[in-house]
Amino acid sequence: MSGAEPPAGARRASWRPPRTVLALAAVSFLTDVSSEMIAPLLPLFLVGTLGAPVMAVGIIEGSADALSALLKVGSGVWSDRVRRRKPLIVAGYALAALVRPVMAVAHGTGQVLAIRLTDRVGKGLRGAPRDALLAAATPAADRGRSFGFHRAADHAGALTGALVAMALLQGASLPLRQVFALAAIPGALAVVVALVGVREGGVAPAVASAPAAPEAAEPPRSARPAAHAPPLPRRFWWVMGACLLFAMGNATDAYLLLRLRDLGVPVGAIPLAWALLHLVKSASSVPGGALSDRMGRRPLIAAGWLVYGAVYAGFAVARPGWTPWALMAAYGVVFGLTEGAEKALVADLVPAVRRGAAFGWYHATMGVAALPASLLFGALWEWRGAPAAFAMGGALAVAAAGALTVTGREDAGW
Repeated sequence: MSGAEPPAGARRASWRPPRTVLALAAVSFLTDVSSEMIAPLLPLFLVGTLGAPVMAVGIIEGSADALSALLKVGSGVWSDRVRRRKPLIVAGYALAALVRPVMAVAHGTGQVLAIRLTDRVGKGLRGAPRDALLAAATPAADRGRSFGFHRAADHAGALTGALVAMALLQGASLPLRQVFALAAIPGALAVVVALVGVREGGVAPAVASAPAAPEAAEPPRSARPAAHAPPLPRRFWWVMGACLLFAMGNATDAYLLLRLRDLGVPVGAIPLAWALLHLVKSASSVPGGALSDRMGRRPLIAAGWLVYGAVYAGFAVARPGWTPWALMAAYGVVFGLTEGAEKALVADLVPAVRRGAAFGWYHATMGVAALPASLLFGALWEWRGAPAAFAMGGALAVAAAGALTVTGREDAGW
């Protein structure tokens, strides 16, 4: 069991991603190329092409994220019981790859909702088993860096997808629907890589030079599920409480794209702003994950949430010009500081045999809140305007950083 965070300063002189991490990173890269050929254009498609109200964006995206989050609990628990992660991972990526390009023929908000829900079912199937497999393939002392590397590949795919979308829209003058249809190509490639490259595996051997906490290997796949699996520890649930508070202010990023439009960013440049965001995310993910291996998870996560609060406050008072672009870049830093560290912290706090369930609950905590958070954000936007909605989101992030600090005071890694 890995019962604590790696001590501050634990590091390796050199590091190479394990094979499983490389394969899953390649799958995520291709999947996000496909997804982000659609995602930055979807709010504009809904509001502009289909004539949906702003609130519909929050309902669709929030509902999709909430469904995905709930399914991650079940898929994570099931992968713990059967000791197999890959079938759920492959099925999740395949389902999303099949349904996502159907957006090209959607003609109503109900159809868009159905497509997004099915897409997120795929994400719900794969998310927790994939993260558990990543944790199993990596020594504890390198866990933040591995998760950071995976997130970097994911964001690099998003960057590539946004640039491809912009090139097709502006360079090739293709309509939105045709761009959506072409997203099928990288999605299909992702499924092929998942089938061929991803392997089940136990915990990577510990590195002698890294004074990390002892690591327990996952039971072999042939082992019967434990009749009485150990419960998830109380401190894990305290951390989930802080994550839930943050998630309540973390509405769908679709609102950021609408805010960019309001601040004078041309529609044709929206994918470029989205690409800038993912460029910063990708560039900061590996350094951020590695930094969490050295200085501890919680301080880095709390710092990232404080930056989030500052960025949202900035969007509340921003004016047209260079400011929206600077804020999008700063927003990318938030992900570099938090994404790898959050997932590494989850793996640090729970027994190896419960990681699927733990990652499922982590994703559920962050995702189920997406629907009420998005609805609240959208309602406040329509009632009091965008500045009030962004100010609320920033305030909740600051409160969550304080709560995380309180939960970490008794941990040796803090």
